[in-house]
Amino acid sequence: MMQYPDKFPVPLIIVHETDSTNNSLQALCDKQQVEEFTTVISDYQTAGRGQRGNTWEAEDGQNLLFSFVLYPHFIEAKRQFLISQAISLAIRDELSCYTDEISIKWPNDIYWKKKKICGMLIENDLSGKTIERSILGIGININQQTFVSNAPNPVSLQQITNIKHNRLDILRNIVLRFKKNYNILQNNDSEAIVSRYVQAIYRKKGMFAYQDIAGKFMAEFMNIEPGGQLLLKDNNHKMRRYSFKEVQYI
Repeated sequence: MMQYPDKFPVPLIIVHETDSTNNSLQALCDKQQVEEFTTVISDYQTAGRGQRGNTWEAEDGQNLLFSFVLYPHFIEAKRQFLISQAISLAIRDELSCYTDEISIKWPNDIYWKKKKICGMLIENDLSGKTIERSILGIGININQQTFVSNAPNPVSLQQITNIKHNRLDILRNIVLRFKKNYNILQNNDSEAIVSRYVQAIYRKKGMFAYQDIAGKFMAEFMNIEPGGQLLLKDNNHKMRRYSFKEVQYI
């Protein structure tokens, strides 16, 4: 089990095992007042949750499995995707310190080349036109060397670099990077985050295969809209706009 560090930039709760760090943190927040940025980290999850109802495979003690809480009342509900962009950039920038070709696959998966190294699940509680609470759950493959689930394309940082990494050091750096991005949002400079996110996007240049409810098609990336929608232009020059879960990368 991970040992508590002497110093850490945010309140840290370390547990050996939980069903889901998001569930654990939600239960804690529902029971008592929890300081912003409080982070729950676990060596192992029995039921880690991901996008589209997927589970997240993670070998005991090898990866980063954590959730933290925000109270981003200053962000309008219709701009909640800014939180996703800010954390995606923090993780992408940190992993880019160890290897090249790290990108963000819309909406918030982190890829190395064509392989997935990180996934996340962001759960926002809205109050009127603003966000009351956000819990960000993140799984990053750090030191796992063998993947046995049917996930199509996982990869870990150790597989890429052939070096074993300190998980808490990486977490510390991600937290500091995210807090910097969060401060940028608080200072009403969201364009700086949006612009960097677009520059880091997976499949940013070229025509690629996608699939929606009508079938497969070829398209190129055009932009990310303020509400988080993906804007593509297909090979017939038709503009296509998608919200989360409405289109898949092939």
